[in-house]
Amino acid sequence: MPAVAGLGHVGIYTHDLFKMRDFYSRVMGLEITDEETEDRGIVFMSSNPDEEHHEFVLMKGRDVPEGSKMVQQISFYVNTLSELKQFHSVFKKEEVRIERTVSHGNAFGMYALDPEGNTIEVYYRTGFPVPQPCADPVNLEDAEELLLDQARSRIPA
Repeated sequence: MPAVAGLGHVGIYTHDLFKMRDFYSRVMGLEITDEETEDRGIVFMSSNPDEEHHEFVLMKGRDVPEGSKMVQQISFYVNTLSELKQFHSVFKKEEVRIERTVSHGNAFGMYALDPEGNTIEVYYRTGFPVPQPCADPVNLEDAEELLLDQARSRIPA
């Protein structure tokens, strides 16, 4: 039986294309690889444009009432715990609404809302073999070693 090799990209409709474009490029650090904002109203974005033209697409035309749930969550990973902590600082500075910060044992996750209320997660994989579900609250302002000790404590004996 065939299986997909991976997720190629995700696209979401927006109420305010330019506000979302600013958030995902300036705050999240995605690079705009192409866009056509006049007619179709579409923005292509990538975290690694040399490897993948677009991983994330914004398109005008969201036609549901504000606050309607459209997406469960959109997750972005970082390569180090330090980068996750930096995003935590940036989100606070930019007044991004942070819903929760947790240790899943196998990862640390920060859940927040984008400008249109979609849940986004920024996470760092620890590589620890912790059974799921696991979501212990953590303070990302704590020292990295303390955070890693908390995650390690959930590895089964």
